[in-house]
Amino acid sequence: MSDDAALDALGFTVFGFVSKPPAEVYEAVADPQILSRYFTTGGAVGRAETGATVQWDFADFPGAFPVEVLEARAPERIAVRWGGDPAATVHPDGTEVVFEFKPVDEGTRTEVRVTERSWRPTEAGAEGAFGNCMGWTGMLAAMKAWLEHGINLREGFYK
Repeated sequence: MSDDAALDALGFTVFGFVSKPPAEVYEAVADPQILSRYFTTGGAVGRAETGATVQWDFADFPGAFPVEVLEARAPERIAVRWGGDPAATVHPDGTEVVFEFKPVDEGTRTEVRVTERSWRPTEAGAEGAFGNCMGWTGMLAAMKAWLEHGINLREGFYK
């Protein structure tokens, strides 16, 4: 970005490596039963498929959230949109989150990248972006612990 370019939206990417093949890691996001074991403390409803609206419920952050699945392309990518505070997000329907699953080490491991964008470059937008950056980093750590060791890191972490 040049010095004179205006910042019109905030976004971030977090990543980590999971010692499982991409298809298995993809399912950990797409399959609501698996997602409910390590991330959505109140449960998830609906499989992540293009055009679907699923629900993610976080008991440690009250309320269930509708999640619009913009794209689901196994085992490489899932893109979703979920609501946010209209004062903090650029898009009226919330932010866009993209999960990318890339094979490494001949497909025995997966690099998982989570990118979220569309936060307003304001104090409210920065607060939302930084909070969700923390949340997605925690999600990746919880996913790794669950898939590799069967340990639920999220339980009791936020409440």
